Amino acid sequence: TSGGQARAYPLQILMWHEIVNDLVAGTPVAITFCPLCHTAIAFDRTVRGRVLDFGTTGNLRHSDLVMYDRQTESWWQQATGQSIVGELAGTQLEFLPSQLISWGQFAVAHPDGTVLSRETGHARDYGRNPYAGYDRVDSDPFLLEDKTLLDGRLSPKVRILGIVIGGDAVAYPFPVLAQDRVVNDEVAGRPIVVVWADGAASGLGGPTVAGGEIVGAANAFGRQVDGRVLSFEPAERGAMRDLQTGSSWSFDGRATAGELAGAQLELLVADSPFWFAWAVFRPDTRIWQTGSP
Repeated sequence: TSGGQARAYPLQILMWHEIVNDLVAGTPVAITFCPLCHTAIAFDRTVRGRVLDFGTTGNLRHSDLVMYDRQTESWWQQATGQSIVGELAGTQLEFLPSQLISWGQFAVAHPDGTVLSRETGHARDYGRNPYAGYDRVDSDPFLLEDKTLLDGRLSPKVRILGIVIGGDAVAYPFPVLAQDRVVNDEVAGRPIVVVWADGAASGLGGPTVAGGEIVGAANAFGRQVDGRVLSFEPAERGAMRDLQTGSSWSFDGRATAGELAGAQLELLVADSPFWFAWAVFRPDTRIWQTGSP
């Protein structure tokens, strides 16, 4: 969502093309997805005052998509948004907040939103999953040659919600989120809340993208509203309730009832990758556990 415009980019399409260059509310954006890492990341395409167009190099680094821009042919690491080869080496793309959620969750939150059409001009078997079974939690990543890069604190294919604030990286494992449902935390001194909801299927499990098992989805928000820090508890069906006013909040961070009705929490930049893909680039990540301070 940008400038009041909400757009959905189906994994059924991104599974095959991996990058969409778009313009949303006047902002040039790159919507990227690496199936092997389950990294779904949005970037601002403006670099040093110039709008870049991105494509896939066909190469991987640590199993992650390596992109290139058509203006300078520099190469970019998708998981970090940093250029690693070429004229722009060392340059950092700006991350944009996005959500990896189910179509149903998007449609409820944004009934007037738009969705990327399958009429792409390319002949692809959209809807089929070419990576069926890849998301098995105990399986090794594909094409990650140096297994010493695996961080054994979690199984490689465990999904996490990963967030970086002020250089501090935190991972919230989906199995823990499914149990706690709502997590109040502070990252680099900023109060945040992570909320988990059922209903989203794995795009990498079954023979079809929509046919995988239900693994859930998670969002991260700042939990400060009008200068007041709120604390949240779980409510029904992925919703929350704040302890300070008793207001009800939806999965997309909007107050739907109570004293704060109409307020909107700030959506934070976060990703829902496999653990190995996050940890290989951010080895100093803190892992949230139930009861963490």
